[in-house]
Amino acid sequence: MRHLIPSWIRVPVVFFIIFALTEYVVDSGEKPAFIEYPAVLLFLLLVLLILIATEAIIGALENVMLHKLDEEAKARFLAEKSKTYQFTWLKNAYKKLAGSKPIEEEAEIILDHNYDGIKELDNNLPPWWLYGFYISIIFGAVYLIRFHIFNGENQFDELETELAEAKASVEAYKKTAKDLVDFNTVTLLTDATDLNAGKAIFESTCVACHMADGGGGIGPNLTDKYWILGGDISHVFKTISEGGRSGKGMIAWKTQLKPAQIAQVASYVLSLQGTTPANPKEPQGDLQTDETSETPAATTTDSIQVVTN
Repeated sequence: MRHLIPSWIRVPVVFFIIFALTEYVVDSGEKPAFIEYPAVLLFLLLVLLILIATEAIIGALENVMLHKLDEEAKARFLAEKSKTYQFTWLKNAYKKLAGSKPIEEEAEIILDHNYDGIKELDNNLPPWWLYGFYISIIFGAVYLIRFHIFNGENQFDELETELAEAKASVEAYKKTAKDLVDFNTVTLLTDATDLNAGKAIFESTCVACHMADGGGGIGPNLTDKYWILGGDISHVFKTISEGGRSGKGMIAWKTQLKPAQIAQVASYVLSLQGTTPANPKEPQGDLQTDETSETPAATTTDSIQVVTN
């Protein structure tokens, strides 16, 4: 096998295999192992030196043995080595697959046809073509039986299955990825953990305008049922996210709060409904009823006033 492949091919191939195995075995994160760990680089350099030295030693021993041979044996050895380095085995394989006769034997298959001195050879179909043709026949028969007789799963069935799996994966991901929530998908949170988190956000950002009890100051009263831009969870979420009325309302908090945090503080704000603040501000906006809360307007924003500390 050594004489089939010259050393200028053997050494890089063997080194690349060892290099790839080293990268696979050594967990170096995003960087290559030989960059992350100097010891790996030294190991690879040592391997390369060993490969080159081995080839040099084998070549030297081969030369020593060659000098001990007589002239006839030496000529035979060099001729055989020259043939192997010329990949004669690959050429022979190609000739077998091509199925062509050598020029010396073309007289056996030449036809009597003569076109202005051009004669025709009666060549058989090349073996590679015949093998491909037989394989296509077998494939066609298997395909016919599998999909047209036994009604095997086709591409449309696979597509429907993959779409169903993808939809299930998306729904499962949405359940755990709270920050995917938006104005259209937000729901009222009632869990104590979410409400406590919303209260903490409210107390750090909203009390300056709405007071700690939600009674209102610069901003409107959040404990009554009157809302300037809608008082359901969708409107309150969007108001906090996008900001209040132009030139009058609060700033948009979507750049400072995550969607999950906006959902928490919006839910906490709605939990203040019906409470009694110390100094409630007079009602502002329209009375929020069950009918109005069922059909939120997609282009409005709430009037909660929020400021930073």
